[in-house]
Amino acid sequence: MLVQSVGYAASALGYLAGSGQSQMLVREMAGAVNVPSAYLAKIIQQLARRGLVTTQRGIGGGVALARSPRRITLYDLCEALDDPIVQERCMLGVADCSDERGCPAHAFWKLERQRQLEFLSRTTLEDMADFQFARQPLGAAHLGS
Repeated sequence: MLVQSVGYAASALGYLAGSGQSQMLVREMAGAVNVPSAYLAKIIQQLARRGLVTTQRGIGGGVALARSPRRITLYDLCEALDDPIVQERCMLGVADCSDERGCPAHAFWKLERQRQLEFLSRTTLEDMADFQFARQPLGAAHLGS
């Protein structure tokens, strides 16, 4: 399971990506995806430092994606927000676990972790946008159309 901040970022930025707007206020994104606004603001700051979003203060300001939603993956969010999944480590926490001397879970976890990383690397904010707007009540228009 990914850390909560990655889930919040994926939901909020997926909403932004599918909204049809080039930028949006943090509080607007937070309200749309039911995420605490102050916490999302801190997440956005981290993502801005890593170059995934840009921010502008003041009238007409807000958060914008730094590149196309097709080119920002869940892996990028995990990396920017220091999710443990991107750190190579033993599933059981054994310090000296390696390919040469693997713990009982090593072969399983190596394969499973690789599958997870592949999924994260191919799943984009565009996919999150599709999810965000597909779950709207019937009859609600896709804002990006």
